[in-house]
Amino acid sequence: MDIREAINELLHGVGVPMLGRDMTDDEAIRHVKSLSLLKPFCAVRKWIWIDLEMPDAVRTKIISDGLQPVMIYAHSVVFDSAGRFNPGDWVRSTPLAKLSDGYLFETQNTIYVLIGQGIRKSAQLSTVIHVF
Repeated sequence: MDIREAINELLHGVGVPMLGRDMTDDEAIRHVKSLSLLKPFCAVRKWIWIDLEMPDAVRTKIISDGLQPVMIYAHSVVFDSAGRFNPGDWVRSTPLAKLSDGYLFETQNTIYVLIGQGIRKSAQLSTVIHVF
């Protein structure tokens, strides 16, 4: 499979259904603002939980940095507290630092709020990095 086919499969292929926080967009934004988070947050819909496949040396480095080999791609930004993304934009995270309450996906710099239904799938790190 070439890189274009791999990206298409990642972004549009089937995956295992997952549920984030079941709220309306406005409810999710109000709820997350009430949490007084210490990092900017980005509320997203139509998200993909990506379990990263990579060489062992890269996996070891990610884990030694206190991260997990997982990233999020979201087809639709709902709200970004730092104003980096507009509603409707897509976004790709960096690796997972911590997951809280099953829907707060925290990276080193941002907390992604997973709203509604998403899907889980695996992909090569090299494929995910080509999504930009």
